[in-house]
Amino acid sequence: MLTIGNLSKTLPDGKLLLKGISFNVAEGEFVGILGLSGVGKTILIRCLNRLTTPDAGEIILHSNGHIHFDIGRSKARELREIRRNIAMIFQGFNLVGRLSVLENVLIGGLGRVGVFRSIAGSFNREETRLALAALSRVGIKDLSYRRAETLSGGEQQRAAIAKAIVQQSRVLLADEPVANLDPRTAVEVMNYLREITLEDNLCTLAVLHQPELARQFCTRVIAIRDGMMIYDDSAELTNEDISRIYS
Repeated sequence: MLTIGNLSKTLPDGKLLLKGISFNVAEGEFVGILGLSGVGKTILIRCLNRLTTPDAGEIILHSNGHIHFDIGRSKARELREIRRNIAMIFQGFNLVGRLSVLENVLIGGLGRVGVFRSIAGSFNREETRLALAALSRVGIKDLSYRRAETLSGGEQQRAAIAKAIVQQSRVLLADEPVANLDPRTAVEVMNYLREITLEDNLCTLAVLHQPELARQFCTRVIAIRDGMMIYDDSAELTNEDISRIYS
């Protein structure tokens, strides 16, 4: 489980962007994060894996039922362990274009191998098997040996999901994972995210701009407005809920 308590973040210009955000995410939950552009949705999930450091509050990762990491206060050595358990999918796919799809997916496992193997990018037969299995789950195993830069946007995002699967994390963060995709491909990607959340019992949070996708695929929605959380409830959003979030 992931626990966020009283999280605050101020921008360099002095603007208080997040004001005491608190919520929990349980295993198997797919939480959509909604709100107008600029309200801090991306900053929020970047705080959760310390790509951005929050100014106040706590972020607790409960791992294996007994290990507790306070992400907001963790040092470099602890952050390595934390980031093994928090995968991130970016809007821009975050793949190395000159490498093959398989090589990109194998990179997802670097946090779980030794330092020297990480530097060398050396992977064994079992790790390769797991990467191919992940590509099979998202339907692009046949593209394993293509250069990543030759794939369509939807194919690249599926490769990014396979990379997250190989990481074997407990938390999955997705920052606008379908913003650059056409509607049909967006639905396919959201379906894969929901499937791996439920099948692998992950805590998943996705920043979204489309309430209709949150309704269709998420188990729960959180909405932010004026730096505060104004909605934390069912993904079955009413027109009144949407008006409150976006007006």
